Amino acid sequence: MIKDELSNPLLRMSLAELWELFPIILSPFDPLRKEWFEEEKLLLLQRLPSDKVQRISHIGSTAIGGIWTKPIVDILVELDVTTSFSNIKKILLKADYLPMSEAPTRISFNKGYTLQGFSDKVFHLHLRYVGDNDELYFRDYLQEHLLVARQYEALKISLWKPYEHDRDAYTAHKTDFIKKYTQIAKKIYKGRYE
Repeated sequence: MIKDELSNPLLRMSLAELWELFPIILSPFDPLRKEWFEEEKLLLLQRLPSDKVQRISHIGSTAIGGIWTKPIVDILVELDVTTSFSNIKKILLKADYLPMSEAPTRISFNKGYTLQGFSDKVFHLHLRYVGDNDELYFRDYLQEHLLVARQYEALKISLWKPYEHDRDAYTAHKTDFIKKYTQIAKKIYKGRYE
């Protein structure tokens, strides 16, 4: 268990080293990843203060179903706006999550990254205040619109090998597609996740 984030050698690696060790990998949809989410959600609910957690959601491609995905389960944890991120961060560090990026109202964590590469189960946890949840709209839209989900899958597959070791570029090339359908979804599902 990692208690001191600064002692983790992964956090001292350059982006190039990290991207080499943790390349973009896509594989056919695996329904077990939904079970991984449910197991991890239970663990989070046991550890995080129940009066601060507003919602824990499965997001990302593994939540859509039927399309190729990275073997990583994305989790969105929405907190009450009065919650101290630093307190929640301490709890997540004790649960083997590593902070990968931080801003005043967002922290991204990874779990399942080792010096030998990915472990069997890998998670990305997105810590936010309640309402900062565009990913839920995008997920719902793709779950309900298979043709658009297949277009998203084709886009991801087309980016996979050219950006296998450049996660930022891989993500940047998906941004316009994601923004377009998120905006459509927010109009259709207005108020669903406020």
